[in-house]
Amino acid sequence: MQDVQKSVGVILGSAFYEGLEGELIPINVQTSFGNVLLFQRERVSGPPAYVLFRHGVPHSTLPHQINYRANAAALAQLGVGALLVTSSVGVLDSKIPINTPLVIDDLLMPENRLPDGSACTMFVEPGQGGHLVLEEGIVSHELSGFCASLINEKTGHEAHRVVFGYVGGPRTKTPAENRMWALWGAQVNSMSVGPELVLANELQIPCAGLVVGHKYSHPDIPNPDSEGVEASLVAARQVFKDIVFEFMDNAYPVQYKNSIYTF
Repeated sequence: MQDVQKSVGVILGSAFYEGLEGELIPINVQTSFGNVLLFQRERVSGPPAYVLFRHGVPHSTLPHQINYRANAAALAQLGVGALLVTSSVGVLDSKIPINTPLVIDDLLMPENRLPDGSACTMFVEPGQGGHLVLEEGIVSHELSGFCASLINEKTGHEAHRVVFGYVGGPRTKTPAENRMWALWGAQVNSMSVGPELVLANELQIPCAGLVVGHKYSHPDIPNPDSEGVEASLVAARQVFKDIVFEFMDNAYPVQYKNSIYTF
């Protein structure tokens, strides 16, 4: 991967903090949307990695309380040129396995809105920015391919690529809603990720998405018996963490291939 900017970043859940705390240096970044606490992690070679825990450490911020614009602005100010966005998800497609890392291939976000109802954009004032044109797509092919290769290396299986459905929280979905999302084409869904991908793209940050399914959320797809599931869940978490660490250690910024169109 070509180093075209200066750093890489990952957005994680709070559970990742345990085991990483000794390697992280806290950094406060002031943006026009608010202050953001990130963490810097040094690498053996190349630029540092920046880590953002979307729910805080310890977990204190619900999905609808996340300051998505401030987070995106902070990552941009730090020069992040390769961003990995992660999440635990519900699975809506019986062909997609649970308890295994999945690569986001596309995004289903019918209403381009943040949880507060405002438009999901960094361009909040007249005269700012333009139209995000997804010529490559919401995710970088190069970064997604890198994640897929890591999954293959760690598991011995080809990576599954999925359509991610963004459903704002904080409540969970009803069975009818999950049926609807599946009919619309979503294979997995959760309460975050979507705004992070959109806003990062508006700031010309190439992204990849890595998720893991913890259960089948579609009401017509049975979940496996609990017996034996715990072992596979523990193994999946370890593989997921290994891939995230590999990304932080070995990914490099790539060229942004979408565009911002202005009149």
